[in-house]
Amino acid sequence: MSGSLRKFAPRREHKERGQLKGRKRLGLLEKHKDYVLRAQDHKGKQKQLKRLRERAATRNPDEFYFNMERSQMKDGVHIEERKEAMTAGMERLMQTQDIKYVRMQRDINRHKIEKLESELHLANVASQDDETTGTPQHTVFVDNQKDVDSFDAATHFNTLPEFVDRKYNRPTVESLGKSEIARPSGSVLKKAVLTREARLRELKDRLEREQKLKRVEAEMQLRKALKEKGKRSKVGTDQLGLAVYKWKADRKK
Repeated sequence: MSGSLRKFAPRREHKERGQLKGRKRLGLLEKHKDYVLRAQDHKGKQKQLKRLRERAATRNPDEFYFNMERSQMKDGVHIEERKEAMTAGMERLMQTQDIKYVRMQRDINRHKIEKLESELHLANVASQDDETTGTPQHTVFVDNQKDVDSFDAATHFNTLPEFVDRKYNRPTVESLGKSEIARPSGSVLKKAVLTREARLRELKDRLEREQKLKRVEAEMQLRKALKEKGKRSKVGTDQLGLAVYKWKADRKK
């Protein structure tokens, strides 16, 4: 058979048997490709252990690094300053996930914050990038001190004194005279209050989560930059007392 026709001829299909019925409790039967992967992983670990043993055997006891002056030990374990400042959950997130995952979670969290703010009608809720959540306020400007002393919020907003403290849906006196306001029942009002309090608690938790994710993303970017080459200098410390670095501008070719 010519070479051009050989590849079109039917070939025998080689199949590997599965696990025997009496051994199904042991799981799937390991195939040759599974053994190859397991053997490569085992040999790689053995080579790594061999290199570490050689380094430990040939270690120079008089060897010195400047990082030794800044390193600390606690119960026989080396402590890194940046890792100690992060919570256990944040450190676990940085070790198990990459920066793309953190950015995706920040985007999801921001969308949920915007949705909660729109549901609560809080126009002046502090942004998720602020360090603290502020209290919504309405500032009114007057001409002199006499107007300040005689200022009446109900008259200024043209509403009743009972509605002055409202941050939204503040009816005017004319609208109150033209139509009747439906008063909700006690159970409906209580349910609305509980729902609003739950939304506010969720919004507070979302804002705190945004701050943590923002901190994790910045820390991951900084740790990646510290591993790369380039001259840098310490310019100060952040709110957690960790060092803030500035890199020297490198002219690219």
